Amino acid sequence: MSTRTLVSPATLARPRGRAAYWSVFTATVVLFTLAFLFPVYWMVTGAMKSPDEVAKTPPTLVPEQWHLGGYTDAWDLMQLPTHLWNTVVQAAGAWLFQIVFCTAAAYALSKLRPVFGKVLLGGILATLMVPAQALVVPKYLTVADLGLLNDPLAIWLPAVANAFNLYLLKRFFDQLPRDVLEAAEIDGAGRLRTLWSIVLPMSRPVLGVVSIFALVAVWQDFLWPLMVFSDTEKQPISVALVQLSQNIPLTVLIAAMVIASIPMVAMFLVFQRHIIAGIGAGSTKG
Repeated sequence: MSTRTLVSPATLARPRGRAAYWSVFTATVVLFTLAFLFPVYWMVTGAMKSPDEVAKTPPTLVPEQWHLGGYTDAWDLMQLPTHLWNTVVQAAGAWLFQIVFCTAAAYALSKLRPVFGKVLLGGILATLMVPAQALVVPKYLTVADLGLLNDPLAIWLPAVANAFNLYLLKRFFDQLPRDVLEAAEIDGAGRLRTLWSIVLPMSRPVLGVVSIFALVAVWQDFLWPLMVFSDTEKQPISVALVQLSQNIPLTVLIAAMVIASIPMVAMFLVFQRHIIAGIGAGSTKG
């Protein structure tokens, strides 16, 4: 069966056609790479410029003089260690709560098939149709009534109610080979043992994707932490960057944003193979 392509095989067989193809391909890759990496380069080098050079018109691509003091000033003046630690605690707790409860709920809906399970799933998915802004006030009143203001639980507990991650896990569990689960049941494994020893090891790709979604959502959230953390010593980095940016040089603020973005970039670089595998995990049945 022949396939139709933009460039015919006959054209690629000729030296001139092959050279033109690879030239266009290389130029496209380079342009897209620059489009994605240039803002990162601009931010990293902007923190190394002087305040006058940052505001200079036209801007300079390379700093006239390299100043690393912006990073050290940001680390000290904006109390980045404290706020980064607050963010790590809040993100780690939200991740753990989601992994435990969303995985348990998805496994129950997928394999245990409770009574009215489809109705429950439909109600959960219906929450995706509600704008997030409409839920802010009810969530805040609930957290305030429970006395959880300025407490990490105010981040952890609402994060559990993530319908998208639950549905993602359920769809993956639906595609797990039934023969493997039936073999575990014949061997005497209970529901929890099957979940722990069979389902979770097979679900590493989708668990990686859910983990990334959970961590990034907390790391970049601004409105909800701003409402529940009035104590500046307990605020995450996303809120602290705004609250402490008054009377701070622009270069120091840029340096703080660079430092705040490093953990997420490093996590993606370390787990990118699992993330890509997890994205395509639900496209085919196992």
